[in-house]
Amino acid sequence: MPEDKRQAGSSHSKFDPITLEILWRRLVSIVDEADASVARTAFSSLLRDAHDYTCMFTDSRGQELVQGTFCTPGQAGAMALGVKKIIASIPLDQYNPGDVFIVNDPWLLAGHLNDVCVISPIFYKDRPIAFTACVFHHSDIGGRVSSDNREVYEEGLFLPLLKIYDKGAPNEAVLDLIRWNVRTPKEVIGDIRSQIAANHVCSEKVIEMMEDESLDSLDDLADEIINRTEMSMRKAIRKIPDGKYNHKGIIEGAGSREDIEINLTVMINGSDVLVDFEGTSPQVDWGVNVVYNFTYAYVFMAFKSAFDPDIPINEGAIRPVRMTAPEGSVVNCNFPAAVAARMQIGHFMTEIVFKALSEAAPENIMADSGGTPAQTNILYGKKHNGKPWHTMVIRGGGLGASNRMDGRQCAIFPANGANTPVEILESDTPLIVQSRGLVCDSGGAGKMRGGLGRKMVIKIPDDEYAPLPPTTIAVQAGRFRYPPQGMFGGNPSKLAQFLLNGKTADPSGLTFCKPGDIVSFYSAGGGGYGDSFERDPEAVEKDVLEGYVSIQKAKEDYGVVIDPDTLKVDLDATKKIRGEK
Repeated sequence: MPEDKRQAGSSHSKFDPITLEILWRRLVSIVDEADASVARTAFSSLLRDAHDYTCMFTDSRGQELVQGTFCTPGQAGAMALGVKKIIASIPLDQYNPGDVFIVNDPWLLAGHLNDVCVISPIFYKDRPIAFTACVFHHSDIGGRVSSDNREVYEEGLFLPLLKIYDKGAPNEAVLDLIRWNVRTPKEVIGDIRSQIAANHVCSEKVIEMMEDESLDSLDDLADEIINRTEMSMRKAIRKIPDGKYNHKGIIEGAGSREDIEINLTVMINGSDVLVDFEGTSPQVDWGVNVVYNFTYAYVFMAFKSAFDPDIPINEGAIRPVRMTAPEGSVVNCNFPAAVAARMQIGHFMTEIVFKALSEAAPENIMADSGGTPAQTNILYGKKHNGKPWHTMVIRGGGLGASNRMDGRQCAIFPANGANTPVEILESDTPLIVQSRGLVCDSGGAGKMRGGLGRKMVIKIPDDEYAPLPPTTIAVQAGRFRYPPQGMFGGNPSKLAQFLLNGKTADPSGLTFCKPGDIVSFYSAGGGGYGDSFERDPEAVEKDVLEGYVSIQKAKEDYGVVIDPDTLKVDLDATKKIRGEK
């Protein structure tokens, strides 16, 4: 648990430190058990393998109490705001045991229709004492799967808050509504049932804890945890000198579209943070608009991850961080803006906050990452027998370097998903993965090197089992024009690329492929941190041996000469080059 300034045994606390720690760890294990149930029961690889979902539960007032250890920050941060509103909108005496609600309103929750939330009250002694919720990113929600949609109406099925189970009985009308509006109903309904199962696991384990600990309510325990968390979060924020910090970021427009400007001001006053987006570009007529909750989620993540990653994430952690953003701007868009590809803007918020704080806290931030935004590819078509298939693949890029370490390879940051295994992609679809691997020299040079990007080459099969044309690909990604930048003298990384049959293709909109076509996806590397000529020559030698850096780039970018025969550093030649800089 986060630390508390109060003395152990204080009359202000109803829980002694040891009991509180035990209860806290048990709460975490409950959510993690619900989380693990998803991996066992989910139908789609996006959930089972890429882990694009988040489980959590709240107290009776809707205040987030605990979330899964491995969650998606965009979903989690948005849920903390949205679920509280949902719970507050229905009086407690109107909930019933066995009720299950479903909703995917982007403005209420995580920012696009694919993120579907299932919420259940937890009843104990005939009254609701808590709520459990999970958001799954459903790869198929119907609609026109493209980032160039102009309105949310084109993007799929919009579900306002509905009861999908009423007192334990399924609402077949809602289930049928979903079935008839998606391409792969078996998988979608199966994943929704997985959500309901995760909530059931969480409910069951919370009730067991209540009985074991002879508790009548969770609210007192929640108050203790939330208040301690808030104090720890405020202590972390006080590490940042008071002041006003600005950064103006430019995010590339897809295809021929205009760039988007993000104007950010961070104001630190003691332990309070105000983040303001005044001057940011207005919302646009394509699918990268971001709702307030999703923007807040990644702004909050920047402070949380940089200044104390060990603090629990709950209502207490978010209290010190406030945000304002002009209505109708690209970071606080109005309905019915298109939002399906909101990660192409939203994922940059953490990076932009880091840049604003770079002079105030250089040791707590990192360079730009090639996995920002997550490289998301939606692929769908028909098999040879005419049956539809639909999948989503998330690909990471190189993590940005920091003053402490090199960037990791193939990281999905800040979204915290996982890369889809080749074996899963090939078993779920007719596609053939011809190659996948790291891209040499793609990480930005620096005293600390940026992580490497990666490539994946996919062939649309053209034998007798080929899918019926067209196979459709929707690319939701970035870094095609502006590479991830380095920090404090570090170099930028290589750009991302999208190739069709070896030629550069437009990543915006939809790409229609015929049998025999070969599609190549290259993600960007991460930016470097610090002067590359200060990197340890032995570290560069190791990079060359690992295939991360070529001999030529070792000399050009790092001033390190590697003997091509022995692959050892030539120290005399290296000293000469570095001395001439």
